This record gives sequence, structure tokens and C-alpha cells, in this order.
Amino acid sequence: MIGKTPVSVLSATPERRLGAAPLVIGVDEAGRGPLAGPVVAAACVLCCDPPSGLDDSKKLSARRRAMLEPDILANCAWGIAVIEPAEIDRLNIFQATMLAMALATARLVEALKAEPLEILIDGNMTPHGRREEWRWPQVRAIVGGDGKQACISAASIIAKEHRDRIMRDAATAHPHYGWERNMGYGTAEHLEALRTYGPTPLHRRSFAPVSQMEMFA
Repeated sequence: MIGKTPVSVLSATPERRLGAAPLVIGVDEAGRGPLAGPVVAAACVLCCDPPSGLDDSKKLSARRRAMLEPDILANCAWGIAVIEPAEIDRLNIFQATMLAMALATARLVEALKAEPLEILIDGNMTPHGRREEWRWPQVRAIVGGDGKQACISAASIIAKEHRDRIMRDAATAHPHYGWERNMGYGTAEHLEALRTYGPTPLHRRSFAPVSQMEMFA
């Protein structure tokens, strides 16, 4: 998926019933800070019997996330949007993140064929009024929401797991940077590889460490 198109979107509806309660969508992103790879957003509506142990994906072990993700994907409704590095450089990372959230939410609403009662977003800002793709005024930002609202927790897990898979796949084509371990973040290993081998097409040229490497190449 990475390096193919600037934006990718996918979604699914669950085999199991979501229930009759008004729809509440949780939204979160993964990958705002790395030097390489896409930013990924996920939107999720929980099923009637959601997985137990949902929490902020950063607080969960890799093993626990890997166990929870298939259950969420199979039994909840979700949408995922992937914004590639070139589009991040064109828009800036904030706007790319807002776009990813808008597209993931739009895909989920389209798949559900129902409008949400409320949309809960992790953080202190939402795409409302910032992206023309966002059309839902019933949205609320919650700082630390991925550890407070289960629907946001589920979104954070599937966003991170999806992005981590992308980076592990990318690492096979670009083995010097340790992406299978650092997921594109600016670790010492990654920065040393940048100095030695230079940036790849998957690096974000608008991020200072990468642009500085190019200046002195």
C-alpha cells in the first residue's frame, strides 16, 4: 500500500449486531511523529459485546494489541485511512492527520449507512472546520481519550496495528533503517542510517531531520 497512492481508505461492517443504541464513533491516529511512513487514522463503532481489555494502544504490549485487533476487526464496524508521505509533505502533518480522520470516519459512516449520534476524537482538536471532507458537527475532542473511551481505544489499536504492518512490510524493501523495530520514528539507529544511506521515497521531506540530511548530502 505504501508508495502506491497518496490516500488509501478501507472499511468493514461486522458480522455481529452493533445493537440498537445510537451510534458513537471513536477516532484516533497513529504515526504523526515518525520520519518515515504514512499517518493512519481509524474510526470505530463497538459491537454489542466489545473485546475486554481495550485501552490506549501505547499502554498495551505488542502481544496484547495483536490479540485484540482481530476481535475488533471481526466484530466491530471500522474505517481506516492511510495518508502517504508525499501527501503529508504536500499538506503538512497536521492537515494530513485531520484528512485521515475525516476519510476514515466518512468510510465508516458510508459502510454503516447510518449517521452517528456523536464522534469522539482523541486529542484536543478535530477536523471540524479544518477539513472540507468533515461534515459532522456532533464531534468532541477528548484529551487522553484513547484511555478513557473504549471506542477510541479500539480505533487506536487498529490504527497502530495497521500502520505497524505497513512499516514492517516497508522494512523488507529498505532494510537499513530498522523500521521493523522503530516504525519510522527517529531513533539513533534510524538517524545513523539516514546519515549513511540518505532518505528513501518513504521519508517525509518536510520533517527537519530528513530535510537537513538532504541539505548536506
